[in-house]
Amino acid sequence: MKNYKEIFKRFEIENGFVKETAPAIVDTSRKAALNRKGNVLYNSGDIETARRIFLTTGYTDGLVRIGDYYRSKSRMIDALRMYWIAPDKKKSEPIIERISDIVHQLLTEDER
Repeated sequence: MKNYKEIFKRFEIENGFVKETAPAIVDTSRKAALNRKGNVLYNSGDIETARRIFLTTGYTDGLVRIGDYYRSKSRMIDALRMYWIAPDKKKSEPIIERISDIVHQLLTEDER
C-alpha cells in the first residue's frame, strides 16, 4: 500500500483546503448595506468581491449562492468551503461523500 503522503502529493495545490475565519462583528445597518452591495456585485459577475463581503458579514444565503456558482464551474472544493461556512449540510454532504469515495479509491488502488 502506498504511503498516504505520496497519494495526496499528486493533489497538492496552492492554497489547499484552508479554514476560513469566523465572520467579523458588524453592526446590523452596516451588515445590511454590505449584503446589498455583495448582492449587486454577485449579480454583476464580481463573484470574488461578493464572496469576501459575504464571508465578512456571515451572510449564509450569499455564501450558498457563491457555493452554487463554484459548483457550476466544477470547483467542488471551493463550493464545499462555502457550503461548510454557510452552513448548508444538504449541499455539503454530497460533496463530502464524493470526496470520501475518491479517497477510498486512491487508498485501495494498490490493493488491486
